[in-house]
Amino acid sequence: MSKLFSNKNRDVLFTPISMNNPVTVQVLGICSALAVTVKLEPAIVMGLSVTIITAFSNVVISLIRKTIPNRIRIIVQLVVVAALVTIVSEILKAFAYDVSVQLSVYVGLIITNCILMGRLEAFAMANGPWESFLDGIGNGLGYAKILIIVAVIRELLGSGTILGFNILNYPWLKEIGYLNNGLMLMPPMALIIVACIIWYQRSRHKELQEK
Repeated sequence: MSKLFSNKNRDVLFTPISMNNPVTVQVLGICSALAVTVKLEPAIVMGLSVTIITAFSNVVISLIRKTIPNRIRIIVQLVVVAALVTIVSEILKAFAYDVSVQLSVYVGLIITNCILMGRLEAFAMANGPWESFLDGIGNGLGYAKILIIVAVIRELLGSGTILGFNILNYPWLKEIGYLNNGLMLMPPMALIIVACIIWYQRSRHKELQEK
């Protein structure tokens, strides 16, 4: 048990959530942050979907990595990811149809997510199944973390709600001059919020600053 959660494995799991976050440090997966963060619910579902798909595709590729011919490794990776994306998409349609509609084509586009393909190529092809599973979970949660932060800010300030619950839409707030900011619901604001998160993280951690 101690070997499964050694210091190295803990770093593999937790580093992508903070110090090597795939969105704010590696600057990957930005496109979906613009598209699915208008509301918190689809952002959570998207984050969990990417986490599950990244973790299990990492495991599958790690298990078969020694049998994959080098010249077709990208094709094999895409086939594995496409199969998992299809399964997740069908589950969402069956049990969370409204959220599936909100996510639209973006669940299908997980197939080409830079984070996912990067982890398969850079980590799963060179490490064992358990380490690859932890790496997939860590990078997925790091991605989900940023999506959730952006979605909370956009939904709260743009619609005055969180998960559909009224937070700021009260008459007395309007009487003192508060209005929801419609700009928050536009895609460019997601990019600005992500940029602010990147700035905050790099200002806190000098080792992340480019020399």
